[in-house]
Amino acid sequence: MSFRLAAYAVCIEDGRVLLARHVPRGGETNWTLPGGGVEHAEDPFDAVTRELAEETGCHGIVERLLGVDSRVIPAAAARAGAEHQNVGIFYRVRVTGGRLRPEPNGETAESIWTPIADVARLRRSALVDIGLALARPLPATGHVAPVPVGGLIQH
Repeated sequence: MSFRLAAYAVCIEDGRVLLARHVPRGGETNWTLPGGGVEHAEDPFDAVTRELAEETGCHGIVERLLGVDSRVIPAAAARAGAEHQNVGIFYRVRVTGGRLRPEPNGETAESIWTPIADVARLRRSALVDIGLALARPLPATGHVAPVPVGGLIQH
């Protein structure tokens, strides 16, 4: 089984969310949240703003931790053909500067501010739905219902 620890930025401003168009080598393009793998000995808190800057050209500050998602992708569905566990740490991040641009020498072709109401029509990673669900105000119980991932692309 492979394992990946990743940090993702949920940037919401004026009813829009910042999405990155991921174009993997040999795979199909989809929209996802800015973010990615935490490097060895790197704090996820630092990784999320590093990834935001690398992928989008924007600078940001972490406002708060939204939550953690852990899922195991069966071998039959995983890209590498082996069972894979992805642990994603989601942060609410406020963009403070920079200019949107493609990731130099990377897999992010473009980044755009997308109205949240339009997200459901996009071909997107399950990470987008998870991040938006975690960013919603919590009900009085503090419980957020599970996010279905059937039919969505894993990233």
